Amino acid sequence: MEALDQVMPEACAGRLGAKAKALRLAVGWKRTTLAERAGVSAASLKRFEQTGLASLELVLRVALSLGRLAEFDGLLEPPPARSIDELEQRLVRPLPKRGVR
Repeated sequence: MEALDQVMPEACAGRLGAKAKALRLAVGWKRTTLAERAGVSAASLKRFEQTGLASLELVLRVALSLGRLAEFDGLLEPPPARSIDELEQRLVRPLPKRGVR
């Protein structure tokens, strides 16, 4: 299996959709049951499960309904500090409002 940082977004999305389907089946729900619980259309859920294509809101609603929303909380965290000095700088200097490059 490829390292996740070497996978294209489309492949990652497809895997996420397949995992959501597997979780749905593991709890014994029909697609319509999960769609109702998540507040999304069954057609949108089907597209997500089959292709990975979905809005972020749909993905988060599905994750919530499957009891897995907390796993998203750690996404996009800044990397750990490499030194005490770097950690101190992060505490002292606020993040810029915009990028410089």
